Amino acid sequence: MPRLPQTDPGITPEPIRPGIDVVINRENFRHTGDPSMPLLWYLRDVLRLTGCKYGCDDATCGACSVLVDGKLARACELPMQKLQGHRITTVEGLAQADGSLHPLQQAWIDEDAILCGYCQPGMLIAAVDLLARKPDPSDDDIDGIKNLCRCGSYPRVRAAIQRAAAKMKGAPK
Repeated sequence: MPRLPQTDPGITPEPIRPGIDVVINRENFRHTGDPSMPLLWYLRDVLRLTGCKYGCDDATCGACSVLVDGKLARACELPMQKLQGHRITTVEGLAQADGSLHPLQQAWIDEDAILCGYCQPGMLIAAVDLLARKPDPSDDDIDGIKNLCRCGSYPRVRAAIQRAAAKMKGAPK
């Protein structure tokens, strides 16, 4: 049986650094930096999850939309210190573990809803939130999504949400 090398008795492992523990896209992370750092910058600059976008200075555009414990939130206005123990889903986390697309992602492709694409990750997250609350949304419900799109893809987004809602209910569309 091979012998394991002896460790240097003068080496003492560092204690685990205190931090903010979060689950992002089904994976555990610990933020040990500035607790006031907005989630948006943690996602983009630390984890390199760049689907979440910076689009405005006042959390109104929706480009940074994420789900926190399944509910719609704006990552630009959420400091990491308020997220201890929470589950966060970004657009990168919508696909299944096996890589299959979320019905909304597939509907976005089928309806060619993407256009320039900048706002679309936030739109997808807002649509996931909407369908979780209203599985059969009306046009008014869909129009109530407050994400901004400078390309004007709203009609395609509406069609994609309707397509996904039908698929998620099992109806062909």
